[in-house]
Amino acid sequence: MRESQVAETTPALKAWLAGAEQKRPRRGDLVMGTIVALDAEGAWVDIGTKSEGFVPPSEMLTLGRHWQAKPGDEVQLYVLRADDDSPVVLSLDRAWRHRGWQELEAHYESGEPIEAEACDFNRGGLIVDCHGLSGFVPLSQIAGNPSQDGLALRLGDRLKLKVLKLNRGRRQIILSERAALHHLKEQQRKALLADLKPGEVRRGRVSGVHSFGLFVDLGGIDGLVPASEISWAEDNHNQASPKPGEELDVYIMKVDQACGRVVLSLRRTQPHPWETIAHRYQEGQLVTGTITKLVDFGAFARIDGGIEGLVHISELAERRISHPKEVVQRGEALTLKILSIEPQRRRLRLSLRQAQWGG
Repeated sequence: MRESQVAETTPALKAWLAGAEQKRPRRGDLVMGTIVALDAEGAWVDIGTKSEGFVPPSEMLTLGRHWQAKPGDEVQLYVLRADDDSPVVLSLDRAWRHRGWQELEAHYESGEPIEAEACDFNRGGLIVDCHGLSGFVPLSQIAGNPSQDGLALRLGDRLKLKVLKLNRGRRQIILSERAALHHLKEQQRKALLADLKPGEVRRGRVSGVHSFGLFVDLGGIDGLVPASEISWAEDNHNQASPKPGEELDVYIMKVDQACGRVVLSLRRTQPHPWETIAHRYQEGQLVTGTITKLVDFGAFARIDGGIEGLVHISELAERRISHPKEVVQRGEALTLKILSIEPQRRRLRLSLRQAQWGG
């Protein structure tokens, strides 16, 4: 009989013990509560105590300006006063600012940019609102080096900012738009670098022209086209070089993730001249060729960007000669006759004798 009485009273006993153990919040505590009523007179919030807590209108200024709330919503609150004989007085604004400090500290540790609204300015820079906290962006840290008139135009803008310095005791928050933009560009650069794959063809814009090659902007990363990869011609000096700002397709040869370097090719976006020679030239055709090299058995002449043919010593003149220099010189442009084309072996036989004297 006694055991059944204990069993019947146990739930009630547990409830009494739970209420007895519940501690009344103290000033400075952060508590969670559910909004019961909300109007111009303030807010009543259930925080688990015997009576509901009260939020004065002066402590809920962030409502409507930074965030929205309605009866039934769960919110975090800061305890302003907790006397035994009166309702607990709470603040939504201070809890909001507390979360702001927490978020700022998290962004400071991670280095990730934070978003804030420009709400005022002075001679030194912009004043921004970071979750109810006042932060400062020095003039030197604002993108574009704006004038005083330029600062006024930024009011109301949502800015991406990097936290440079925090001092909670002094309520000091220093931020930088320049550093945030640099961070975002670096993140985009890393993402693009990870996305690039050797063998792909990408569209880019020429950002620099130098004797050693071209730099091409792929949308955040500058890749290098070495001089040897600009065209199929061995000598690029006489070739038309792309101009800064010109858009073109480039072939990705190599991506070095560790160093952040990309090697590109312009010529590999086009077929090699040997692959199309049969469509452009035929045996017996007269062409203009430039002598590129003299050897004991003849002279080599270039008739196209990447195609050179041999003019055998016997095809240089009607008479017998002992060395090609007796007839031609390096760099000389001559009319030559195509004797044979072998695309597979990349061989081209030419004749100066037959072009000039017939054969």
